[in-house]
Amino acid sequence: MIRHAGLVARRVGGLWRGVLIEGASGSGKSDLALRALEAGFRLVADDRVVTFVSEGRLYGRAPDPLKGLIEVRGFGIVPEPALPFAEITLLARCVDDPARIERLPQTRTERLLGLDLPAFELWPLEPAAPAKIARMLEHLGVAP
Repeated sequence: MIRHAGLVARRVGGLWRGVLIEGASGSGKSDLALRALEAGFRLVADDRVVTFVSEGRLYGRAPDPLKGLIEVRGFGIVPEPALPFAEITLLARCVDDPARIERLPQTRTERLLGLDLPAFELWPLEPAAPAKIARMLEHLGVAP
């Protein structure tokens, strides 16, 4: 299944663990992905993510025409070294109004391709957004 999303990943315990970044068109998904790259994440896919299940785990990769590319709004589409795929371990849903985000939300899950995935809302343009997704991975027991 192809999702309108971005996917960035961090190496954890020898494996790449991915964060699927979803949101409306123009919501800041690519901007968040760019800043996550600067914070030590690696690109897997920008704008579209092919999701699939293998051995009970959810994975994502870029569609062939978009491999190794990321949008830099105001500049254009640029090449970026990318991973061929990564396990998706977290969903970060971009919201356009930071006031919508609960201060202390309960962990919730969303079902993707029959699997439950921890999901959080965040304002992608917040300067701390890349650090927040890193902390989400850590506190969910996904990262060291």
